[in-house]
Amino acid sequence: MRQRTDPTPVVIDAAGLPLEGDLALPPDAPAVVLFAHGSGSSRHSPRNRQVAEALARAGLGTLLFDLLTPQEERDRARVFDIPTLASRLTAATTWLRVRAETPPSLAYFGASTGAAAALTAAAAPASPVYAVVSRGGRPDLADNLPAVRAPTLLIVGGDDTQVLMLNREAQSHLRCENRLEVVEGATHLFEEPGALEEAATLATRWLTTHLPGGRGAAPPQP
Repeated sequence: MRQRTDPTPVVIDAAGLPLEGDLALPPDAPAVVLFAHGSGSSRHSPRNRQVAEALARAGLGTLLFDLLTPQEERDRARVFDIPTLASRLTAATTWLRVRAETPPSLAYFGASTGAAAALTAAAAPASPVYAVVSRGGRPDLADNLPAVRAPTLLIVGGDDTQVLMLNREAQSHLRCENRLEVVEGATHLFEEPGALEEAATLATRWLTTHLPGGRGAAPPQP
């Protein structure tokens, strides 16, 4: 197990708009995973933080940040404005890339509507991310799925039937390497015993095995 690295509070400049975040960089981390939370959530999401801790144990850096300001979060239209959320994620990606101590490889982890933002950002021609993971996501809300080039993993609860159907439909539009993993017995929030742990294991394996050049820790075994 890697040494625990406590997150450091940061402020991300998103085209002049300050967004609060928490950046964790384990020693010699080969990559940083940017988290895009879903509607009604924030960087304090306990589920995303649990996944982030699993990634940190595998030696990956993580950035959890608020895609919207507190004022914007009170506007429900903003919460579901996927292009705006994607632009904020792109801005955070640019902010990370100019930091001298940031590893060169970046990836996205999105939940719920955050997954749509992650895939929309990943579909941009200049996107640098090497992989995308969606947990209980809404990839059907993403723009231009065929343009996504980064290997994409879709994780859905087996009892989250409507979202599972939407993920299967969205998967049919992906042209990149992709996989749909179903966590049996799990609902949308993966609250069932062991469900979130399984999702975290699947995400960690995907993000470590797809590291450019095969760098990083060996993926965990189920």
